[in-house]
Amino acid sequence: MFDFGIENYRPQWLNGHSEVVVAHGLRLRALVGRPLTRAWLVWDVQDDEWFSDCPVLLDFTGEQVEINHQKFDDLSITWNTVDPRRPVQWSDFDLQWRHDAHPELDVLRGQVLQDVQLFEWTGSDMARGTIAVNFGFSHGQVTVFNTLDENGLTFGPPDPLYWRHLLV
Repeated sequence: MFDFGIENYRPQWLNGHSEVVVAHGLRLRALVGRPLTRAWLVWDVQDDEWFSDCPVLLDFTGEQVEINHQKFDDLSITWNTVDPRRPVQWSDFDLQWRHDAHPELDVLRGQVLQDVQLFEWTGSDMARGTIAVNFGFSHGQVTVFNTLDENGLTFGPPDPLYWRHLLV
């Protein structure tokens, strides 16, 4: 199993809303009421940009959820396995974890999580059925979604082609 050059990371790939809810619904719901203390992204130092193939880490006062997408519809959610103080060693890339890489994530830091939703893409394209994870706060939100083989982040309202499944 490919670990993305991240020590102790073992993604568990799931497909579809039902699989994600069965595997992680209760634990995602349990994050509600906790503040977001840190968000980590892997940064490509040479290109000075987010390396979106690696998982997005969101730490809610010691409970860290690790979200990653690959291929057309694979979603992995793992918990407390990645230490962002450890190096990322993937091929010849110069990669490092950064908690200050995205200003819109930094705005959410310290805010208490209000709800968690799974967004299911309902468009008529090859992404149909892809699952995104949305975290709602009193003053903003972040959605980690599949950009067809890597992660994407959005901070505004969801696309109307997403079917929303509230977990709280």
